[in-house]
Amino acid sequence: MSYQVFARKYRPKTFDDVLGQDHVVRTLRNAIAQQRLAHAYLFVGPRGTGKTTTARILAKALNCTNGPKADFDPDEDVCVEIAEGRSLDVLEIDGASNNSVDDVRNIRESVRFAPARGQFKIYYIDEVHMLSTAAFNALLKTLEEPPEHVKFIFATTEAHKVLPTILSRCQRFDLRPIPTEIIANHLLYIAKEEGVNLHQSAAWAIGKGADGGMRDAQSMLDQLVAFCGETITEANVLDVFGFTSRETVASVIGSLLARDTPAALTTVQREAEAGRELSQLLGELIGSVRALLVAKLDSTTGGDGIPTEIWTALKAAAEAYPAERLLSVIDVFAETEGRMKWASNKRLHLEIGMIKAVQTLAEVRLSDVIKVLAGATDQLTSPVTIAAPAPAPAVAAPAVTAAVAVPELAPEPAAPAPPPAPEAMAVEIPEPVPHALQEEPPARQDKVFSLDELIEQAPEGSSFDPTPPPVHSDAPPWKPEPDAPPEPPAPKVDPMEEFYKDPLIQTALEMFAATIKK
Repeated sequence: MSYQVFARKYRPKTFDDVLGQDHVVRTLRNAIAQQRLAHAYLFVGPRGTGKTTTARILAKALNCTNGPKADFDPDEDVCVEIAEGRSLDVLEIDGASNNSVDDVRNIRESVRFAPARGQFKIYYIDEVHMLSTAAFNALLKTLEEPPEHVKFIFATTEAHKVLPTILSRCQRFDLRPIPTEIIANHLLYIAKEEGVNLHQSAAWAIGKGADGGMRDAQSMLDQLVAFCGETITEANVLDVFGFTSRETVASVIGSLLARDTPAALTTVQREAEAGRELSQLLGELIGSVRALLVAKLDSTTGGDGIPTEIWTALKAAAEAYPAERLLSVIDVFAETEGRMKWASNKRLHLEIGMIKAVQTLAEVRLSDVIKVLAGATDQLTSPVTIAAPAPAPAVAAPAVTAAVAVPELAPEPAAPAPPPAPEAMAVEIPEPVPHALQEEPPARQDKVFSLDELIEQAPEGSSFDPTPPPVHSDAPPWKPEPDAPPEPPAPKVDPMEEFYKDPLIQTALEMFAATIKK
């Protein structure tokens, strides 16, 4: 038998073999057990996540002996025919090359025939989004009301290109990217079955590079076995595929948190000269900063594959920065990633992004100033203590010189002494009140003494004559002035009379020998 690649040799055969898609497997199992089978299914997800594999397993469960049943025997004849693609009742159609109305018309004509061996006739259309609009419309009626013995299964990586009228007639299942840990463990299982010594770190590096696709990870492992032989280390993975090690990513993050721009740029230069993929390095940096941000908000989260001792050091370094500062670093890196996607000189943009990220961590913002003024200096990288100014000495009120004596007022009770001001606090000085808004001092209330009391209180030897002084008789008696007669009202002047007396009007009358008619 000819050699089979790992992606085909270790393809899942039953529902139990499907990895990372528990929500899809559970739903399909329950639907089969409860006999609640839909007439059309749509599997959506990234490449290599198991869309075609799940469709074949569902077809086996529907057409197996004494089916439908979820726990079938994958080695029986019917299941083997479906797995090898030679079953007459399961037709696999490539939507990219069979996307015309004529192809859909052939499907509509063939659905009328009963299945040859199984209970259902199953049409599996891969990359269904490649069908033309006319082909979709030609399929609508058959898809909505197919014969009882017909089932449709569609698969696509771009569900937004499928017509809404098609989506509304299908049960949709979204297959998620497979976690890195599941991929790494499955690669270790394959390596053990093949007699290959695959290091744990190498398996993790392959899983990170596969980006959630199990088929991509298996193809990479196949290539590494051909390159390295029986032993595969992390260095081999990094050299073959240009990935960046977790230690290097942690080193760049450490230099970034320490605001050591030369060290960060030196690492980027070394990775670029070694032929590493800088876009992949930037993606790793974004993932690491994101992990630090999540760890700051939830301390129970892990380090996204970073070794424990390195992760602990990075968490300690990140404690000096608030969460919004790490968010700003992610924004800077995301903007850099968008520019690097279309740039020819990726290293230049990555270095600019690193410099901007360091500046973002070092800059002082208005929110930091507000926190300092409010006394919340524990959130800053370098706490700044502002000592409260010394209390100003009491300013004496200006003396007011007056000719009258101010009576003595009862002393007011002494105000309690204010508590001592803390060393670092914001001293709030009230604004001076305008003179017009100040309250007037209370009016002086002098005591009124009678004449007898004044005489009794007079000192000895003093003379007091209560008789009022005489009025001089030489001054003429005062008489009120008579009222002036009212002025006569001004005569009313007719404005037209003044107009007629104008010299120009008089000259015009003389020239034309005219008179004014009133």
